Amino acid sequence: MNYRILKISLLLFLLISSKGIGQKARIEIKPNKIGINESLSITIIIENESLKNYSNFPDIAGFTKAGRTSSSSSNYINGKMTSSQSIIQNYKPNKIGIVKIPSFSMQINNQTLVSKEKDIEIVEQTTNQKSDPFNNFFDPFDNFFNRNRNIEFIDIEADAFLSLNTDKKKVFVGEGFNTTLSLFVSENNRADMRFFDLGRQLTEIIKKIKPENCWEENYNIENINSTLVSINNKRYNEYKIFEATYFPLNKGSIIFPELDLDLIQYQIAKNPTFFGQNKKEKIKKFISKPISVSVVDLPDHPLKESVVVGKFQLKETIDSINLTTEKSFDYDFEIIGNGNINAISEPKINIENFDFYPPNILQNINRNNKKIYGSKKFKYYVIPKEPGKYDFSSIKWIYFDPYEKKYDTLQSQIILNVSGSSTKDKEIESNEYDSYYKNKIFEEDNTLKSKKNDHYQLFLNFTVIILLVIITILIIKKYNNE
Repeated sequence: MNYRILKISLLLFLLISSKGIGQKARIEIKPNKIGINESLSITIIIENESLKNYSNFPDIAGFTKAGRTSSSSSNYINGKMTSSQSIIQNYKPNKIGIVKIPSFSMQINNQTLVSKEKDIEIVEQTTNQKSDPFNNFFDPFDNFFNRNRNIEFIDIEADAFLSLNTDKKKVFVGEGFNTTLSLFVSENNRADMRFFDLGRQLTEIIKKIKPENCWEENYNIENINSTLVSINNKRYNEYKIFEATYFPLNKGSIIFPELDLDLIQYQIAKNPTFFGQNKKEKIKKFISKPISVSVVDLPDHPLKESVVVGKFQLKETIDSINLTTEKSFDYDFEIIGNGNINAISEPKINIENFDFYPPNILQNINRNNKKIYGSKKFKYYVIPKEPGKYDFSSIKWIYFDPYEKKYDTLQSQIILNVSGSSTKDKEIESNEYDSYYKNKIFEEDNTLKSKKNDHYQLFLNFTVIILLVIITILIIKKYNNE
């Protein structure tokens, strides 16, 4: 019984320990010192688990929430996959001086994280303040004194529109294009409006937006903040509702249908009174225009079905270019650029007199400024077998450049000098021993023969079994007495 309890306790301990090690979440606040025109970042990071849910970022006195970005990375090392996801909330400072950020807590995947309080130094620099047309939103106490039911209300025309946009109208198969759905509100807008039930509406909108046969990189917008833009020499505040980059997998046309978004707009009392109802809610529907993106096939090429489309460059790292036979070295082949990082595959390597072992893979993806960019690194463990001078230029990775409209190649520039003795003699010697023993095996008679000492061997086996039984009984008695 004691054995069973001990085993169960040990198993539970290992399970709890492995779970604690497997997933990690943390909050980071950076930097400690910023200019009045710069941003403070609060980042939530979760490792080895997908980011399923998280609570709202805190409102911080002395700061205003700005844009939000996300990033992810994954590494494949020694046969084990590790990954991390990050959500970055930016804050714009409102004043110069030392601002204390109090301790706050956030829920990440139903796990509570607590951040320590921190002092941020804000120094003086030039900045431009943005206006917000939604500052005069509805006060929930406006209807508290609603006694007069015969009030005439009038509509204020909203100077705003909903628009779905892509940064490209024509792309190659595999070429990414950015898609955004935004509400644009003029700085001269006088209509009183606010968002409502946005989560439910956004769920339905995403179902309509997401095209088939496309790889999606979603920017995961959680908080909707305004950005001042100019359209046809007119200033608007853009409220970005959805953003993603799509990589089409097939040629043809991608059609985005018209989308609608409901806002609450307030009618204004024609003759407002001090205690009367001066505002009245109504639903204002904004509708975007349908758009399409044309997807054309890649030019003919033996690898056109498997190449990645984008703009890339190669970064190589090696321990030394002067090596010795049978002494291992590390070689990194890292692809960096703008494109579908997930689709990057391992380069084919076939170099004589070297043993290349399967690589560890490190991947990093960033989603920002309407672009998907990052890197994928292949880390090789290599052993040279023969002395000589070797050119690694046969290590290549082919991709398609949509800007130049042609295939391009990332090619190794490494040239190695290997010294030391040849390993071929050892291989020949090993083969000679192998052939010797093979011949001896074939020469021997494989007929079953009876042994003269069978009774002696049986006695020994029986004795060993008896000793094992006695030792087992003694151990059990000792644990029971304890």
